[in-house]
Amino acid sequence: MKYIIIIGDGMADRPLKELGNKTPLQKAFTPNMDKLASEGILGSVRTIPKGLNPGSDIANLSILGYDPTKVYTGRAPLEAASIHVNLKDNDIAYRCNFVTLRFNKDKTQAFMEDHSSGHISTEEADILIKDIGKELSTKKIKFYTGVSYRHLMVWADGKHDAECTPPHDIIGREIADYLPAGPGEDVLKKLMITSVDILECHHINKERMRKGKNPANSIWLWGQGKKPKMPKFTEKYSINGAMISAVDLTKGLGIYAGFEILKVPGVTGWLDTNYVGKAEAALKALEKNDLVYIHVEAPDEAGHSGNYKDKIKAIEDFDALVVGTVMRGVRPFEEFRILVMPDHPTPIEVRTHTDEPVPFVIFDSRVKRKNEGAAFDESILEREDITVIEEGYKLMDYFIHFKS
Repeated sequence: MKYIIIIGDGMADRPLKELGNKTPLQKAFTPNMDKLASEGILGSVRTIPKGLNPGSDIANLSILGYDPTKVYTGRAPLEAASIHVNLKDNDIAYRCNFVTLRFNKDKTQAFMEDHSSGHISTEEADILIKDIGKELSTKKIKFYTGVSYRHLMVWADGKHDAECTPPHDIIGREIADYLPAGPGEDVLKKLMITSVDILECHHINKERMRKGKNPANSIWLWGQGKKPKMPKFTEKYSINGAMISAVDLTKGLGIYAGFEILKVPGVTGWLDTNYVGKAEAALKALEKNDLVYIHVEAPDEAGHSGNYKDKIKAIEDFDALVVGTVMRGVRPFEEFRILVMPDHPTPIEVRTHTDEPVPFVIFDSRVKRKNEGAAFDESILEREDITVIEEGYKLMDYFIHFKS
């Protein structure tokens, strides 16, 4: 038996007036996911335990079969693993975003304009983060390059209890009320404020503005935590796995789970990502692995941008180029199961993650069901003939072990 998990990050949404009270997922043309829904097991799962922040870190931990209430320590330590930063027990890792702040004329107010600095390229960001490091690093504070706008700050013997807000949660808002608050806030705020002076006059940003692109004019620190302790996936399920993602967060989860991390040229985490390359690499990886986990970030980023047209395009490309490619290419394996789902909703109207349950479909090659009127979208949640899983980490056990 081969297992394929395909995650459309943030794909679930809420009805929009602009779409005739349909969601982007309902409006999108998704024949491949709809076929799976018509013949597979339909369900609802709550990937975010009550009381926890609805982040992709917690949601994907749940999907992978780990109880976030027991193993989650923070987002940044997972990303550290992905970029090969070996954290010591007393290190605190912080996510270090490049963001675009919009200031008033006398710079007494700043607003969160863009959490991704226009999806700045990794090549540009690498130069910026290295220059930030030259100016702001100390014996205890170091900066590391990640992907696009997503980078890392590590604070040896640092504080980790400050309240830090994800920048994508406050788009359009004044930042004063969302700066770090609590233990270590003075250090964190000083780093963030000082970064503005370094970045605003940087030649990379001057060139970006000349081209009409958003500048990376500040760093934003959040998502902190210590190195987690979690068992390997093979210890839990006795099968091995591989993962494909453009995002350090999910790759870090895969590393801690003991997965093979597949490198695919042209994966970006945005609308221009190499969708087909991801699917083809996953199929190739099934020749030596029992399970592959394909993570696609683009729908989530479109949700954060508040652009429903981009989200519909991301969903349609996900369906045609990832799900469709997998469905065609997996047939030679004869016995296989496919799980397709969002990790959490990222509604256009709020432009951030929410913790509502999400739909899923499990297709088993050996048994085809007849789900009348089924399509893969949020309407699945309202059906009476579905499997309901309240604790998200139990979905993996169900996916692997249920009897056909």
